[in-house]
Amino acid sequence: MTFEIRPAEPGDAARLVELAREVGAESEGWLIAGGEWRTAGEERRYLRSLRRHRHAAVFVAEIDGTIVGRLSIARDHRRLGAGTALMEGAERWARGVGVRKIELHVFPHNGPAIALYEGLGYEQEGFRHGHYRRGNDFVDAILMAKRLA
Repeated sequence: MTFEIRPAEPGDAARLVELAREVGAESEGWLIAGGEWRTAGEERRYLRSLRRHRHAAVFVAEIDGTIVGRLSIARDHRRLGAGTALMEGAERWARGVGVRKIELHVFPHNGPAIALYEGLGYEQEGFRHGHYRRGNDFVDAILMAKRLA
């Protein structure tokens, strides 16, 4: 499957909120928010604010004009290459603006994402116990990083 990877636009806000709510509501707990997310207006303002910062970006993956991922891939589009395409697009952008190292957090229970990141050359650099709050609980996070050439 071929994904178009592009920077997110303020006009994408409503679909990005919808996608975050879909993924956040899944029982596997892929996101920190349990189905809660910014409003479309807040998301639009957030995306507009990124334009002022050279070293900040949000990327989306599209199929036939429909956004299916934002490093949070819709269930029906997982394991098809969108995550890899998004990460590679983010790395290209990062190299282009002079970023030397990318860091990310991943939940320990998210084996497919860990495998994806390791396959792209990311290494585990640390473990953060009870790092994120989800509802009344605290969840761990693995810190992974990749140095860019």
